[in-house]
Amino acid sequence: MEQGRRILLDVHGWLEGERVIVRPFEDADAPDFHAAIRESVEHVRPWLPWADGHQTEEDTLKFIRRTRADFLLRESFAFGVFGRHGGQPLGGVGLAAGDWQVPSFEIGYWMRASAEGKGYMQEAVRLVTVLAFETLGARRVRIRCDLRNVRSQRVAERLGYVREGCLRNEALDTRGELADMVIYSMIPGEYGREHAR
Repeated sequence: MEQGRRILLDVHGWLEGERVIVRPFEDADAPDFHAAIRESVEHVRPWLPWADGHQTEEDTLKFIRRTRADFLLRESFAFGVFGRHGGQPLGGVGLAAGDWQVPSFEIGYWMRASAEGKGYMQEAVRLVTVLAFETLGARRVRIRCDLRNVRSQRVAERLGYVREGCLRNEALDTRGELADMVIYSMIPGEYGREHAR
């Protein structure tokens, strides 16, 4: 799909689940999200190269503004994950376009350390999966994560993503060492079965 048509896509920026709200970041989110990232930097550093890029609130504000610009241009869709009751920031989830001609997308996510293990991210990724298939017409959505990142793999598996395989020495990790990456994907028939549950 050409960029001119993509920009006109009506992409809902507010996704509501039972316990989470997934929405684009706003400038006012910078202090709380900066605090969530700093709380979790040791927790997410092994998997996410951007963790050390948020040294100040200004760094986080710059990130928020870049993600909003990409969202408006329909280049990628970055969302904050917030508790539905109280609005506390829990983490982030992003949907990046792989190939608009297919169309295919990749979902990435992180959860703050104090909110991990409560099912929030599974709910958030489910909401973004619905957006990908029902709004963006995805024919393929993938989740890629380090083989050592068992929690991320569990999110994909619990949502019905199919493990396609493990790509050995696929990427450099945040220490600059070779890492094996696990690929999960979902296509429309699988989405239909999972969504019907």
